[in-house]
Amino acid sequence: MAITTSHGLRCPAAAGVPGLALALFMALPLPASAIDWLAVPSLRLRESYTDNALLAPQGHAQPDFITEIAPSIGLIGTGPRLQVHLDATWRQFRYQHRPGSENQELQASASAELLKDWLHLDSAASISQRSVSPFGPQVISDLPNTQNASTVRTVTISPYLRHRFSSLGTAELRYTRNTVSSGGDLLSMHSDEVQMLFNGAPRGAGWSWNASYDVRRTQDSKLAPQRMERASVGLRYPLNSRWSATASAGQEQEGYASSTGQDTQGRFWTVGGVWTPSPRTSVAVSIGRRFFGQTYSLDAAFRQRQTSWSAQYSEDITTMPAQFLRLGNQDAASLLDQLWTGLVPDARERRLRIDAFLRYANGLGSQGAINYFSHRYFLQKQLSLNVARATPKGSLLASLTAVDRTALTASGIDSELLPGVDFGSEDRTRQVAGNLGWTWQASARNSLRANAGYTTIRSLSVPRRDGNFTLTAAASRIIKPKMTASIELRHTAHTSTRGAAFRENGVSATLTMQF
Repeated sequence: MAITTSHGLRCPAAAGVPGLALALFMALPLPASAIDWLAVPSLRLRESYTDNALLAPQGHAQPDFITEIAPSIGLIGTGPRLQVHLDATWRQFRYQHRPGSENQELQASASAELLKDWLHLDSAASISQRSVSPFGPQVISDLPNTQNASTVRTVTISPYLRHRFSSLGTAELRYTRNTVSSGGDLLSMHSDEVQMLFNGAPRGAGWSWNASYDVRRTQDSKLAPQRMERASVGLRYPLNSRWSATASAGQEQEGYASSTGQDTQGRFWTVGGVWTPSPRTSVAVSIGRRFFGQTYSLDAAFRQRQTSWSAQYSEDITTMPAQFLRLGNQDAASLLDQLWTGLVPDARERRLRIDAFLRYANGLGSQGAINYFSHRYFLQKQLSLNVARATPKGSLLASLTAVDRTALTASGIDSELLPGVDFGSEDRTRQVAGNLGWTWQASARNSLRANAGYTTIRSLSVPRRDGNFTLTAAASRIIKPKMTASIELRHTAHTSTRGAAFRENGVSATLTMQF
């Protein structure tokens, strides 16, 4: 059963929560105001068969039976000055033909107001299995990890001061500590960042302004310390009730050593507009220039009664640790939250339902495209499209992501990470990923779900292209309250212009119990 309380939480299943999550929440001094908790501990028992346990090329496939025992907990805490979310699972695997293994999965976040109208604290943590290289077999959560997989752990702690001054606007001073680490010390990075933010809207003027200063120091285990610094000012001016003009300008210094000798600092500017024809529709576009060239951005959203759409395009300098720090599929979760407000009025139960839906519908990765291990800096251009539809009987989520990454630092630093991959194959890559997830409530006790995901990645620096396809279908039945049984079929295929293509088929029977 779900465990609820208005003051605190004591749950035996919490003992299975990874130490990373416990450290995250112990770091939060709880406000004195009442907090409502919803805890859903559960246990998943799964027996499955696969005809290619190690994702070996055709002719070398080895079948295996896999037993999985996975205690987990979903936790939502809400209060006037505290918001907590945790989804944690500890998975133990036993195989018929190889040694057993285990892993943890975690998505956690918390926000607290420690001193009213002044001191706040944001924190987040994650544990996930990630692919070391974008080429070759990718992570499939129900199968043993291959040599191309490793566990990635991230932690973010961000205290900040924020206060609104009635005559001037809002000022914020924020410190952020980010840490990313992996098994085998393949990836180890931490950063310290200080941000000063100011924004305001003069009374009666109609327009608004903002200013910021940001400095970050990053320490990668394989690189010399890097220092990023940026200062900017911005303006938004309403032209009428639907249109607003925007502009920004500033100075930036990225601090990395470019492999081409290109300058990594300079002035930047953007101009754009925002169109808001209704409370349900908004489109923001901009064009600008930075030290690496011309840039564009798009952020659009459209919501109907049962359907929500979103589209984003961005261009920025990034690293793979920075991509790992992103928490889950936030765009898809936001769309579903909007659509399910009427279907599931309770915000806590709605969040747990979204977690479960995305867990089954995340295809080949929670971010759509593949994020892999690298110590390099990249220019990333990304386009994301998401559509969600929800009715009392079913839900549909479709996403399309296209990512173009151009490396800006030398490839030699990654030679230890990717010994089996062509040298320089990641100098420039292009990925396209599509995912379609569907659930149908056939009756009060029976439901169906299906998911199809496809990702193709191409190296534009050497002749190589890999493709990954996964198709799953499952039927579930509620045996009695808090106990569900399901049967799932899976088909996986991997293709590559460099050979080592494989196919894998699996079937599993699962019993899930909530307590």
